[in-house]
Amino acid sequence: MKFPRTAKIMGHQSDAAPYAAVFFLLVIFLLIAALLPVPGVSLSLPSADDLSGAGQPNIAVAIDSSGRLYFANQMITGAQLKTSLSNKVTHASAPLTLIIEADKTVSYDQLLQLTLLARDAGITNALLATLPRVSSAPVTP
Repeated sequence: MKFPRTAKIMGHQSDAAPYAAVFFLLVIFLLIAALLPVPGVSLSLPSADDLSGAGQPNIAVAIDSSGRLYFANQMITGAQLKTSLSNKVTHASAPLTLIIEADKTVSYDQLLQLTLLARDAGITNALLATLPRVSSAPVTP
């Protein structure tokens, strides 16, 4: 005897409202996450091509457009930076190179003051950090 089948698998129409609600919630979460602040200092480094890097141990110091100094992910004053750099130099096994991550708008005077501060701490070599150029077109000076 054959029994009639009353229950149909996937025989009803699915409602799109729950899927749309989940989709809009995901969009809202992504928009909120994009608005959250990113930790760190916003720097606009200059770009250059074919520069050699530091071949020896180095220490990075950042300076932003308003002249604030950052060392080891902390905002620091000039006197504190000199003390920290002196401590690093005394504990280093090889001569250190100072990598200056300076914003494009930092004045030459501020860069000079930072290199003189590093020299007083015992660091004789200083390099400016740059970004590689985006285009491969030759740049005429």
